[in-house]
Amino acid sequence: MLFKTLSASVYGIDAYLVEVEVDVGSARMTDFNVVGLPDNAVKESRERIKSALRNCGFEFPHGQGVTINLAPADVRKEGSAFDLPMALGLTGCMGQFFGKMLDKCMFLGELSLDGSVRPVRGALSAALAAREVGLKSVAVPEANAREAAVVEGIDVFGLKSLPQAVDLVNSPESFQPVRVDARQLLTEAAQYAVDLRDVHGQQAAKRALEVACAGGHNILFIGPPGAGKTMLAKRIPTILPPMSLDEAIETTRIHSVAGVLEDARGLVGTRPFRSPHHTISDAGLIGGGAVPRPGEVSLGITACCSWMSCRSFSAMYSK
Repeated sequence: MLFKTLSASVYGIDAYLVEVEVDVGSARMTDFNVVGLPDNAVKESRERIKSALRNCGFEFPHGQGVTINLAPADVRKEGSAFDLPMALGLTGCMGQFFGKMLDKCMFLGELSLDGSVRPVRGALSAALAAREVGLKSVAVPEANAREAAVVEGIDVFGLKSLPQAVDLVNSPESFQPVRVDARQLLTEAAQYAVDLRDVHGQQAAKRALEVACAGGHNILFIGPPGAGKTMLAKRIPTILPPMSLDEAIETTRIHSVAGVLEDARGLVGTRPFRSPHHTISDAGLIGGGAVPRPGEVSLGITACCSWMSCRSFSAMYSK
């Protein structure tokens, strides 16, 4: 029997639709194959899925071969977000569904062995991709719900467990989508932990920061340890203009894909400050890899032109 569900994969900071095709047929008991260029995290999902289905009281097709294809098959798939759609596909093959929501909803989530749903990276990018292809709703882990709900025009459902996902498919009318006011969320998130007004003295340095930020100039800090370079550099974002909603969404996408987004916030409302060590690798600094990932430059690109911390500069120029 063949059953299909929808999910998404991230490439760079953009997501694209992935069709999860689950086929159960007569074969050897040990056959459980995942194809479509999966990485190790995707291949290992079969063990998580087996335990999750068993511990949640769902039947696993023992004695039958299972083949799961992640289409398009010529693009490498990374991460554990396919656990939930693959488990739902197997559940559908065993006749657990009578709803028709699967062809209109995208599912993302990593499964624990007890069937609970763990957060994943790139939920915001996936929600944007779902809206672009015309899907009506997205089901994500509860910890990612506020992040994905920032996208307007699509219903976002937060899931805690695999049984809850099955109930969503069978009885979608009993679930309420997560709603957030993106602008209100941005206002709440736009709170800095530090402020330039906390700095006493250093009048020349503070004046230099104000001029540089007003004109969009670079800044170079040089001085002995303890002079206040890092303290001043951390407070540069606090005197920059407030982030617009578009800037916040774009910054949140980058931080979500990189896995550094705080789950409770849902939206990055402050201009980021990054402090990479001077021994950082090229890939860590500018990003890259077989599947591109953001580096420190991307993570701090909205903060200011001088994205590297003064500590790194002083370490490089003190020799």
